[in-house]
Amino acid sequence: MLLEKGQRLLFIGDSITDCDRARPHGEGRFALGNGYVALVEAFLQSSYPELCIRVVNKGISGNTVRDLKARWQEDVLDERPDWLSVMIGINDVWRYFDTPHMPERHVPIDEYEATLRELVGRTRDRLKGLVLMTPFYLEPDENEPMRARMDLYGRVVGKIASETGAIFVDTQAAFKRTLDALYPSVLAWDRVHPTLAGHMVLARAFLTAIGFDWNRQ
Repeated sequence: MLLEKGQRLLFIGDSITDCDRARPHGEGRFALGNGYVALVEAFLQSSYPELCIRVVNKGISGNTVRDLKARWQEDVLDERPDWLSVMIGINDVWRYFDTPHMPERHVPIDEYEATLRELVGRTRDRLKGLVLMTPFYLEPDENEPMRARMDLYGRVVGKIASETGAIFVDTQAAFKRTLDALYPSVLAWDRVHPTLAGHMVLARAFLTAIGFDWNRQ
């Protein structure tokens, strides 16, 4: 596995990352929320207890990439993590559909790309490792308008990951097998906020990407 002993792993994003984590600092017992971040820590503690990995949750519900930029210094750079995982973009896309009459809340894809690229550029050289996770929409029909737009933003994440040497996690692809078998509302009532099973999909995708040994005893 790529993580090393004593390293700090910080997750930042929107409500999918937040999941009722503790304020102001999401680290420690009962502080990581009830989503994929807590599951990642549980897997790491139970399978690699000797590594003593410190996991920090800096997700904030409702955030877009604009919000991440506003708090990047305090919530990322000042925290000095060894590893950083970023998953942002769901609200950047969603605002086009739930508030179509409020264009000031929409984040165009060119702004999304430029801002995410700026944040990665400010941070990459300070890190041992960087993981970029795509936004997702739990809709199997790739032609459905919100799913189609979400996939475009996901491709931006993949492009930036490839250009910067970051580890890329395609969360939409990770959900495919589950969506092939289950109706979307089984995984998320609104097709955005996952059930525990959905968060398990995210946790497994993240851990697999960083080389977690699923057969480790």
